[in-house]
Amino acid sequence: MIEKLAVVTVVVKDQEEALEFYTNVLGFEKRTDFTSSWGSRYVTVAPKGQDIEISLFKAGTYPGQNGGGITWEAGKGGGVLRTSDCKRDFEELKARGARFDESKPGEAAWGVYATLIDPDGNRFTLLQSAANQA
Repeated sequence: MIEKLAVVTVVVKDQEEALEFYTNVLGFEKRTDFTSSWGSRYVTVAPKGQDIEISLFKAGTYPGQNGGGITWEAGKGGGVLRTSDCKRDFEELKARGARFDESKPGEAAWGVYATLIDPDGNRFTLLQSAANQA
């Protein structure tokens, strides 16, 4: 039986630029960074204190098991980043250079949200659930 989700993949054009964004702008910590014997770099980041990691996977075509290639494209990933104060985090992240789809966080019955965009166009919803609204 599966116990928990450990790593999700976000495809990026430049791993170093992505690493800079996720660590210096979002404040995540680098967990893994190594280069395999065939030259492929494996880098993961995560919010401090959390088990789940994000693999910053370089876009490109890689050999498949059956001889064909598997193409990974940047900018087609994303997810949800929970926060206890979306408006505060929106302003703080924007001050650090983060881009958002909205000019200010939106409000809905399910919570306060803003769509964060990483340097490659991957989108993450910054979400303060309705249960955490003041």
